Amino acid sequence: MKIVLAPDTYKGSLTAMEACRAMETGIRRVDRDAEVVCVPMADGGEGTMQNILDAVGGMLVECDVLNPLGQNIVSRYAILKSNTAVIELAEAAGLYLIGQADRNPLKTTTYGVGQLIVDALDKGCRNFILAIGGSATNDGGAGMAQALGFRLLNADGKEIDFGGGALDQLCMINTDFVDSRIYESKFVAACDVSNPLCGPKGASRVFGPQKGATEQMVEVLDRNLAHYANILKTCLNADIADLPGSGAAGGIGGGMMAYLNAELNPGVDIVIDAARLREKMANADLVITGEGGCDFQTVHGKTPYGVSKVAQELNIPVIIIAGNIGKGAEALYEHGVTGIFSLTDGPVTLEYAMANGKELLASAAERILKCITYFMNTGNKNEGNCR
Repeated sequence: MKIVLAPDTYKGSLTAMEACRAMETGIRRVDRDAEVVCVPMADGGEGTMQNILDAVGGMLVECDVLNPLGQNIVSRYAILKSNTAVIELAEAAGLYLIGQADRNPLKTTTYGVGQLIVDALDKGCRNFILAIGGSATNDGGAGMAQALGFRLLNADGKEIDFGGGALDQLCMINTDFVDSRIYESKFVAACDVSNPLCGPKGASRVFGPQKGATEQMVEVLDRNLAHYANILKTCLNADIADLPGSGAAGGIGGGMMAYLNAELNPGVDIVIDAARLREKMANADLVITGEGGCDFQTVHGKTPYGVSKVAQELNIPVIIIAGNIGKGAEALYEHGVTGIFSLTDGPVTLEYAMANGKELLASAAERILKCITYFMNTGNKNEGNCR
């Protein structure tokens, strides 16, 4: 058999590559001769950079940047063998980088994201995959633009301060000192939300409170982003305010469209293409995917959904192994999924499941493959032989 393993991270327990190895361990207990192809997956969220790197190969690069508070840190990004840079916004502007008391989207900046892009340009990269989840910012990508040489000027011709709270001071965007290499490059951003930049469903109102914004801050941030969008339209001819996804990650989705001419695509589709999943699935007999929790949200662009759609195109059966199976998971059966199985073999605590994820996942893969190989070899439908 040829079996393709394409799971996402089991958050708090296993990376996607560790999940692949655990599944393979279980498969080898049943069929030592199986051709097992490991393709660590992600949907554009946390771990996307590492999972693409594991799937494709390349190297991690360290870089000195500013964190969301403008403090010096050492960040990192990946350069794939194809000379494509994979940058996670959270590595430079992530919420996890600052403490609860310091979370203030009026002040936080995406400047470090621009610094990562510049470093990758210096190393010859001209193709970029940008994973934009987990931000601590609400500046519409203004900080990123400043790091790339865009001069965001106030009425006195001076650079505005960092943060979404300063955007109301913006009067002019000067492009004389922009790093021209961005115009020679292609940028694709992983975006799984359709929120516009401003308004009731915009970046500030929907995501601002998660980043420490009070109701009063939300009002200021939303108003400032509306002003910012008008300046972008006037100075860069970029009308992004109402575009789906422009409100992603504190508005950096819109900023990337305006400054980088970036495409915003579903994260799992970007990873599928980067990892060459379709190519690796060719002639497979079975695909196994999975994630920590499988429920009604999974069908809206999570990794198992994306993997199953590719497998469905190729007429390959798909099994999902989930840490938890929640309400609405059954919708996946309409999108190419053959079966959804639990990671555990009985009632256990969450702490136990996370601490013993490798063996539980190996055992689940073993049980599943025993069933499949039995039916393939004999056609016997006596379920008692599948345990």
